[in-house]
Amino acid sequence: MQHNVATVQRLIDTSHAAMMLWNQLGFEARAEILQRWAQQLPLKSAEMVKFQCANALKYIAQQTLMPGPTGESNTLYCGGRGVFIVTAQEGITEEAIVGQLTAALVCGNSVLVCLADTQYAERIAAQLEHVEILANVITVVSNSALDAFVQQPSTAGVAYCGDVQGAQQLARQLAQREGLLAQLVAEVDYITLPVIGRQRYCLRFITERTCTINITAVGGNATLLELGSGDIG
Repeated sequence: MQHNVATVQRLIDTSHAAMMLWNQLGFEARAEILQRWAQQLPLKSAEMVKFQCANALKYIAQQTLMPGPTGESNTLYCGGRGVFIVTAQEGITEEAIVGQLTAALVCGNSVLVCLADTQYAERIAAQLEHVEILANVITVVSNSALDAFVQQPSTAGVAYCGDVQGAQQLARQLAQREGLLAQLVAEVDYITLPVIGRQRYCLRFITERTCTINITAVGGNATLLELGSGDIG
């Protein structure tokens, strides 16, 4: 199925709206849903889901409180980057694709799955819908429309597994487009998976944010203000 510009934009907008709700669930809730999905998968793929979820919970799920100099509360936390495209060269192992999907999803992103094997992609989507993932968080799109989705400025990144030439082509496309700077998360050793198999692989799919709450009186911290209130004479 071919996608025109309007259709591409509509699918991305729908996916982004779903991502906003999915991201609000938090890491624990997302990991719980994905681990229910793992129960439907072959052993190696199931272990990959558990691996990616465990790493996300260990390295990026916790929030960090950073008191501000004038008494405000600053909370550092991680969230999804937006809409990720997950794609792979034909013939890539299932556990590699599952690893890409899990890392993107557990971090709060929505996903456009763009694979040559459309039937496999649709089976993944059906499995995730069965465990009650939020609507439109995962969307299967035509592999023939990959270039159109990659070049669309509002996609946040591309997770790719395949040969070096494919990774280089995607990197050039992302570099040439206008708008949002996109992340390319590439795995080019699709036998041993040294990138996808890294404990901190999930860090490629998040952005850091800070929530600031001003809990001081008007004028800020009186003690700090007093330091600069000497007489002028």
